[in-house]
Amino acid sequence: MTLRVAVVGSGPAGSSAAEVLAKAGIETYLIERKLDNAKPCGGAIPLCMVSEFDLPPEIIDRQVRRMKMISPSNREVDINLVNEDEYIGMCRREVLDGFLRNRAAQLGAILINATVHKLDFPTNSKEPYTIHYVDHSEGGTQGVAKTLKVDLVIGADGANSRIAKEMDAGDYNFAIAFQERIRLPQDKMAYYQDMAEMYVGNDVSTDFYAWVFPKYDHVAVGTGTMQVNKASIKQLQAGIRARAARKLAGGQIIKVEAHPIPEHPRPRRVVGRIALIGDAAGYVTKSSGEGIYFAAKSGRMCAETIVEFSQGGSRIPTEDDLKVYLKRWDRKYGITYKVLDILQTVFYRSDATREAFVEMCADLDVQKLTFDSYLYKTVVPANPITQLKITAKTIGSLIRGNALAP
Repeated sequence: MTLRVAVVGSGPAGSSAAEVLAKAGIETYLIERKLDNAKPCGGAIPLCMVSEFDLPPEIIDRQVRRMKMISPSNREVDINLVNEDEYIGMCRREVLDGFLRNRAAQLGAILINATVHKLDFPTNSKEPYTIHYVDHSEGGTQGVAKTLKVDLVIGADGANSRIAKEMDAGDYNFAIAFQERIRLPQDKMAYYQDMAEMYVGNDVSTDFYAWVFPKYDHVAVGTGTMQVNKASIKQLQAGIRARAARKLAGGQIIKVEAHPIPEHPRPRRVVGRIALIGDAAGYVTKSSGEGIYFAAKSGRMCAETIVEFSQGGSRIPTEDDLKVYLKRWDRKYGITYKVLDILQTVFYRSDATREAFVEMCADLDVQKLTFDSYLYKTVVPANPITQLKITAKTIGSLIRGNALAP
């Protein structure tokens, strides 16, 4: 037999999974509803992703080496990367996603432009799942209803995952990311050549941060919040536009985007022979709101587990086999998620704590620790003396900002 796997969703998670499966000779179907999808996200990727996922230079719009953290009182702290060969990659999601999807297809994944509506479950461990979908490549705007039988299903279809609903994966809280792409006059764009800005304050986000990130020929200006009603999101976006007004003067909005972002992993990420990855699984980090690298990595780890336990596609993996992917994932990244969750709870709860947070970012030890863990995805333990210094500075910042008051 040849194992048949359907990957639903072709963002970084789905495409990375499909690539691994196709390379192993497994019959892989990559189903994507919108082939031109441009997800509204900051689009920042860590340096390790460029090498680990073999991304060519043209995928990266900008190499950011300088960042400004801007506090509620508009105190600016500069964070600069010291090593010349280090940078944070800025990319447009339509470019990155398109590249990863096409690479998976070139390696043998069968790309289907379709919307999945329903999943029929098997009655035993050998029977296939039946996917009901509407094929958009035929039949004009209506599309054509079709079915596909597969042995395994990977849900990589984002925060509103249809696969998660079908498998009853349980709900999670989600935030909303709202973003405007703004084309700036040349002199204004020059300022953002290799610079990204992060703003904190109740006026720009009550529980997160706002950003100005440079792209190929424009900047992405956005905010994230768990207050998911339209009025508050518009008010917060107006807040970031006001705070950055001088730098954005003369800019022209070329696109407005909004999208849900999961706040924590779903209660169930593997059910039967169905596994969730990326946003569908809830793998966006607190504090930084980062999801691209973790999505791609979860897709790769899930697919590698399938290749391993299917013995290269010659047997059907069980639920217990698929759960090995979860154990490996939680062992590798569980601590990272917990630490960032705590940081968000401590530092994003009031303007006083945000002031303390920005003050702390001015410290070079803090900057090094933060960048090492972000760029290379290894929580690099500082030596004990440095760790003590950072702890003392953190407490000092919180006291000075009167942030320890309940």
